[in-house]
Amino acid sequence: MVTYIIRRLIGALAMLFIVSAVTFSIFFVVPRLAGVTPDDIANRYVGRAATAETVQAVAQKLGLHDPVVVQYGRWVKGVFVGSEYDYGTGVEQCPAPCLGYSFVTKQPVWPDLVDRLPVTLSLAAGASVIWLVIGVSVGVLSALKRRSVFDRGAMIIALAGVSLPPFFTGLVALSLLSYGLGITAPGGAYTPLTENPGMWAYNLILPWLTLAFLNAAAYARLTRAGMLDTMGEDYIRTARAKGLKESKVIGKHGLRAALTPIVTIFGLDVGILVGGAILTENAFSLQGLGKYATTAIAANDLPKIMGFTMLAAFFIVVANLIVDLLYAVVDPRVRLS
Repeated sequence: MVTYIIRRLIGALAMLFIVSAVTFSIFFVVPRLAGVTPDDIANRYVGRAATAETVQAVAQKLGLHDPVVVQYGRWVKGVFVGSEYDYGTGVEQCPAPCLGYSFVTKQPVWPDLVDRLPVTLSLAAGASVIWLVIGVSVGVLSALKRRSVFDRGAMIIALAGVSLPPFFTGLVALSLLSYGLGITAPGGAYTPLTENPGMWAYNLILPWLTLAFLNAAAYARLTRAGMLDTMGEDYIRTARAKGLKESKVIGKHGLRAALTPIVTIFGLDVGILVGGAILTENAFSLQGLGKYATTAIAANDLPKIMGFTMLAAFFIVVANLIVDLLYAVVDPRVRLS
């Protein structure tokens, strides 16, 4: 098991290296092929009012004329040991992990990401618990009550859930529950968990439900399909023939075998969500990583986009690693193999 974990860790680090190299190439190699010069990039730092000599001097100090491999090596070094930047107004120290400086604000990217992270983590934690509990529960009940009114109704709602985009359901929920009935908090409200747990949950309950509606629908359909396949297996009939309680047959033998695909998509969904719930955060005006990413894209702020991409990739790779380790817990056959 230790060897397996070490092997997976090495694979995760290799994947992050590949993602960083590809992302860096997209942001700094492709523009060159499109005719963007190093001076054009330096001009984003110093502003349009700067003289041509100032722009060239800053481009030289930033190393933008260096080969792309050298620039990428300098960026990787900054992630681990920090870096220095000189925009013509003095040397700026960027401590590790240094993901560069914003073109617009001239501030380090990493502290901005850390400031936005609690909002996205809160959104991901609450929504994932809700959609996992509701989705799996509805899927199990639908499988046990196959072709009943409950089954058909649940699957119709699930179909609507996976079909409607979150920004649509979010805006409808805001209009009805927040601005219409005044039951939930308005968009943009967020209170840190450490300050007031009650207000933290109250402000996020509507975004949680919006995200949970989308994902719980998919989980319900997947759980139902898995349970229908599992409950017809020979070992289920054997467990019933032994006289085991139906709840034990369903929970220990049926559901556990059907959880393998659920664990897979749950880990990836949470990793993607932590990387930035872009549509939901924009619908509710939450200042998380998703809102940060859309603002950076609109401003063509490459260092911010690069930093967000790497942080999102990190969460997805870590989630994938955890899923691989959980396989052995959920399915004993994985341990044996």
